[in-house]
Amino acid sequence: MDLSYPPEAEAFRKEIRAWLEENLPAGWFEPGFEQTAAERKAFQESWSEKLFAGGWICASWPEEYGGKGLSVIENVVLNEEFAKASAPMRADFFGDTLVGPTILQWGTEEQKQDFLPKIMRGQISWCQGFSEPDAGSDLAGLKTTAVLDGDEWVINGQKVWTTQAQVADYVFLLARTDPSAPKHKGISYLLVPMKQPGVEVRPIVQPDGSAEFNEVFFSDVRAPKENVVGGVNNGWKVAMTTLGFERGASATTSHRRFAKELDQILELAQENGRIQEPTIRQRFVHQWSRVQIQRINGLRTLSDTLHGTKQAAALGPLNKIIWSEAHRDTLELAMDVLGMEGQILTGRGGTEDEYVPGYGVRRGRADYPVSTLQASFFFSRSETIWGGAAEIQRNIVGERVLGLPKEPSPAAAGGA
Repeated sequence: MDLSYPPEAEAFRKEIRAWLEENLPAGWFEPGFEQTAAERKAFQESWSEKLFAGGWICASWPEEYGGKGLSVIENVVLNEEFAKASAPMRADFFGDTLVGPTILQWGTEEQKQDFLPKIMRGQISWCQGFSEPDAGSDLAGLKTTAVLDGDEWVINGQKVWTTQAQVADYVFLLARTDPSAPKHKGISYLLVPMKQPGVEVRPIVQPDGSAEFNEVFFSDVRAPKENVVGGVNNGWKVAMTTLGFERGASATTSHRRFAKELDQILELAQENGRIQEPTIRQRFVHQWSRVQIQRINGLRTLSDTLHGTKQAAALGPLNKIIWSEAHRDTLELAMDVLGMEGQILTGRGGTEDEYVPGYGVRRGRADYPVSTLQASFFFSRSETIWGGAAEIQRNIVGERVLGLPKEPSPAAAGGA
């Protein structure tokens, strides 16, 4: 790993820090800083406009589309400083991080001019329509169809585990546009308005009462003919680009939230005396080591990007396995540290929104008031699945990186 930050990047770092200190609420950087529900709401409502005015939303995008045209290392420094300050740096995750960069790479000039400015200003929100009941890990097995009817696509089918569908203005959706083609070849990537007849969103309520995930049903839903990204029947390649953005973002900063959360759990163990137990101490050391592995692999990913080497193919799926399974185990450690107290519901009971790191804003059930830590425990169970299930990621590492024999298909295995 050969990585150093040039002097101009460090000068840029000071510029970002100065802007944050000037624009974040008074007392933000002081220990123990907290906001009331009203203060937090006011901050969330005003922050996107401040980010846009500062030019920090999608700052790595080319200047002709409203960005600052930041270099890779400048964008890394930007991410690092916002992470150190625990300051939000995007208007809409799916727009800023996934579909926006995909449109930049694959979209027509008309699509860029239409969608990118709205994404940057936070004027439209997005959700991702990839997974289906029988096409999750085997995404290419999707059954949702899109048929061209004059100047519009007519979409029918079902998506599941669709985060933010209940509030999204658009879905970037995979649909089968050529049923006669091999399953990877007949898929298109469509930008579909959500606020129209035929779109039905059904929340999937979790044990803690939150309902971030949804089922979405499409019945003769329409999208303009020109809303195909990357060309008709080329959706699989385009989708792999989007998933690459999802798995590779914030390489040098993603470990910070896990480190902070582990420190908070350690404080609980010190307060209730569980840290005195040798097995608990050993598990803390193990989890700390896994956070450090994430930090080092993030630096390796950055070094790979800067030097144009070919490690990223291995690091992408490998990092997904490492952080998701490590976080799941950290939250299991947290519940063991709490012991029987972890079974007591000490949350706010749905009286106001709460921010859960890595999850976002949630409001729980009044009759099942879990704490923020308990909510994180529930949510961590899903992290080994979304964005690429851990089992599938292991297959990718084994087959594409280590060169091991391809796993036989169920049909082949059944016939053996």
